[in-house]
Amino acid sequence: MFESAELGHKIEKSVYEQEVPLLREALLDVQLELARSAAFPVVILIGGLDGAGRGATVNLLNQWMDPRHIQTHGMGEPSDEELDRPMMWRFWRALPPRGKIGVFLGSWYTWPILNRVNGRTKDADLEQSMERAKRLEKMLVDEGGLLIKFWFHLSKAQQEKRLKTLEKNPLTRWKVTERDWKHFKAYDTFRAVHETVIRHTSTAEAPWLIVEGEDQYYRNLTVGKVILTAIQNRLAPESQPMPKTLAPPLLPPIDNLHLLKTLDMTRSVGKDVYKTKLEKYQGKLNLLIRDPKFKYMSVIAVFEGNDAAGKGGCIRRITGALDARMYQVIPIAAPSEEERAQPYLWRFWRHLPRKGRVAIFDRSWYGRVLVERVEGFCAEIDWMRAYGEINEFEAQMDRHHLLVVKFWLAITKEEQLRRFEERQQTGFKRFKITEEDWRNREKWELYEQAVCDMVDRTSTQQATWTLVEANDKNFARIKVLKTLCNRIDSKLKQLHEQGVDYLDKPRKRD
Repeated sequence: MFESAELGHKIEKSVYEQEVPLLREALLDVQLELARSAAFPVVILIGGLDGAGRGATVNLLNQWMDPRHIQTHGMGEPSDEELDRPMMWRFWRALPPRGKIGVFLGSWYTWPILNRVNGRTKDADLEQSMERAKRLEKMLVDEGGLLIKFWFHLSKAQQEKRLKTLEKNPLTRWKVTERDWKHFKAYDTFRAVHETVIRHTSTAEAPWLIVEGEDQYYRNLTVGKVILTAIQNRLAPESQPMPKTLAPPLLPPIDNLHLLKTLDMTRSVGKDVYKTKLEKYQGKLNLLIRDPKFKYMSVIAVFEGNDAAGKGGCIRRITGALDARMYQVIPIAAPSEEERAQPYLWRFWRHLPRKGRVAIFDRSWYGRVLVERVEGFCAEIDWMRAYGEINEFEAQMDRHHLLVVKFWLAITKEEQLRRFEERQQTGFKRFKITEEDWRNREKWELYEQAVCDMVDRTSTQQATWTLVEANDKNFARIKVLKTLCNRIDSKLKQLHEQGVDYLDKPRKRD
């Protein structure tokens, strides 16, 4: 695989100096056209061996291009804040918006490779990491992004020569560390792992380009020309994808399930019983959050439901049991222009809580398979692939001890009408009812179908849906509190079983 990158390709300095001015000018032109059009983001991964010129090439790209439209991220050791979230979180939030270029020196491949080479993980762990990387890259490409992946390679002899040359020069000696020589001693192991990673993650959507790193002139021109050509091809009118046809107003069921029709909407709780149970479960929730092991986990409560189903009331019963410093309520509305310039899930990634915290989403990432699907705000292919992307997102949270508890609050069409009319007639509730709410009622059956498909496709072992019969608000609030307490209690028992030694040991990045 790496043989062609060890052939000693070289470019004469005179040729390099002749070509660079034209290349720089073309790169600036295409970069400014990209920024003007804001057509898509460009993500560039720079990986490879120590001493192969990765850092020098990244520095050169920043010299050649307009710094206003390029962002470089040196992904070194994760911070404590990053360790509190899933491994991908630090990359999610650093993704460039449309019209910008993001360069990653070190990527989502770095830690899986280092862990495997150092024996901290097994082949099965590496395979899982590669699958997660491929799913992330496919999502970026499906969202319209241009992903360019470079792998800088040196032969073992070339790497040794390079490290010794840098070490002899007083001006570059600082670039060579004990870590570099340690990695050199494990060259054969690194090469084997690198070949496995490149072979399994070089896909049609995001192929790896292996670049020989010995000759800086060859390396620099190769990288610059590849980036130029890739962006030019994507900006060319004939290369643009065909406009996506919006989903028709009436969509066939995916799985022909009607789970909502199985709910007993007559369930209720008397006033006295409600007060007793409210006090019981709010007290239990408060105690669970103060458990010593809670600092090793976090909770994400997701609230979806029919308009006027009582999501706000349930959320207030949860927050009423918590210290205000321990939670955050995230209300989700239509995306802003900043959010539209990023992948769909970006605006939810950024709100993931740290360990020991609770995040409550009033509406969530499920908008893509609900309102966007029914209203035709996205193409059918986009909401269809969203099921898999959402499941992967929630699986990553589960792997990092982020407990996801999802509620769908269901009411009947008749009960919704009664609540709508009550809101219109009550002055301090009138702000809760909008023309959009009335329009959504006209598509009741379409939303019901979308909800059934959503629950069927995204109710997983890691993040199951709880359907809440919400015609009676008191019953709904108690069911939500009880379910939340039970899920947190089960997670805490799991953490207690794992023991403090397991939880306190340094966390490897997967």
